[in-house]
This record gives sequence, C-alpha cells and structure tokens, in this order.
Amino acid sequence: MGKFDFDVIWTALPYLFQTGMTFTLTLTVLAAVMGLALGTLLAMMRLSRFRILSVPAGIYVNVMRSIPLLLVIFWFYFLVPYIAAWVVGSPTPLRVGAFNSAVITFTLFEAAYFCEIMRAGIQSIARGQVSASMALGLNHWQGMRYVVLPQAFRNMLPALLTRIIILFQDTSLVYVLSLTDFLGAAAKIGQRDGRLVELYLFVAVVYFVICFTASRLVKLLEKRTRVLR
Repeated sequence: MGKFDFDVIWTALPYLFQTGMTFTLTLTVLAAVMGLALGTLLAMMRLSRFRILSVPAGIYVNVMRSIPLLLVIFWFYFLVPYIAAWVVGSPTPLRVGAFNSAVITFTLFEAAYFCEIMRAGIQSIARGQVSASMALGLNHWQGMRYVVLPQAFRNMLPALLTRIIILFQDTSLVYVLSLTDFLGAAAKIGQRDGRLVELYLFVAVVYFVICFTASRLVKLLEKRTRVLR
C-alpha cells in the first residue's frame, strides 16, 4: 500500500462524479423508466388470450434473455444503422449516436426482464380481484389499471429495484462504445496518469458501497411489504 498514490483519486473526484457518475445515473434512470414502460406493455401482451399478441411478446422476451447484453450493444450500434438505411432506402448508414444507442439498447434489453417481473406480479393477484373490478362496472383494462396493477406493483417492487441495481452495474459495459461512464472516466484518468490500480480500486469500492447499501434497503422494503400483506 505504500506505493499507492491516493492523491490521484482526490484529484480525479470532480471528473469521476460530475462526468462519469452523472452519465451512469442518467443512463440508469432513462433505461429503467423506459424499460419499465415497455416491460409493462410486453407483460400485458404475454398475458393476453390473443396469440397474435402473446406469441410475439414471448419470442421477444426469450430471445433478449438468451443473448448477452454486450452482444446486443454491439449489434445495435454497428448493424442497426445499416438496417435502418436499407429500410428507408438511404445510401449511407443512419447515424444513431453512441448515447442514443446505449439508451435504446439498455431499454430494449431490460424490458424483457421487467416484463417477467411484471407478469409474475400480475399473476400473484387473486382472480377474485379481477372479478370484483368487473362487478363494479370496470372493463378489463380499467380493472388492470385501477385494481390489479397497483397491488401487483407493491408485490414486485423489491424485484424491480433489485433489477435496477443490476442495471446500474451493467452500465459499465458502455465502454465498448467509448462513452464516459463512471468506470470509463476512471480508466481515462488512470491511463493518463499511469495509476490504473488506484482508480480501479476506488471505482470498485464506490460500486460496492452503492450497490450494497441499495440492496440492504431493498431487503428492508421487502420485509415491510411482507408485513403489510
């Protein structure tokens, strides 16, 4: 430890948090919000009695959950511009941009996992709740919106938050697109100053503290919701 230069960490703090962590949190929030919205739609499709809706949604979820996220990032960033150009008849690839590619990729990927969490949460609600909503004069979608989904959301909140913690960790994969997330910011400074060990160690500690704290809070929330049920 005597050879460690901890001053480089102190000097790098503004860049690490103002640039790197800001990007990481922005990507996490955007992907979580949009992925949850798309995942809810996919869950409703999977639970539909119409095969024209349930089958495509099931195929999408199973395919996304069977492919490594890193491959999805590569495919979207390098192949989609050419596919989009072919669809619209453009002679040159359509520029999507690294940040937009990262947001869309993470949204599409996480939606598959959010879908299964939402589907399990909806199925955990007793059928009598649906019958009661219909007895009150609500149609199927109104019953889902006002009766089923609020209860299901409470049941699946710990699982959703756990998935968001995993999403926060996975954002470090955007290094393949040369984006400056928290890990990428540390790598740039470490390579510039020749202090990769110190910077990587600091990043690992920060990730551990954030994720461990968030996991403990999720555990407490899970116990609280279990008592309420």
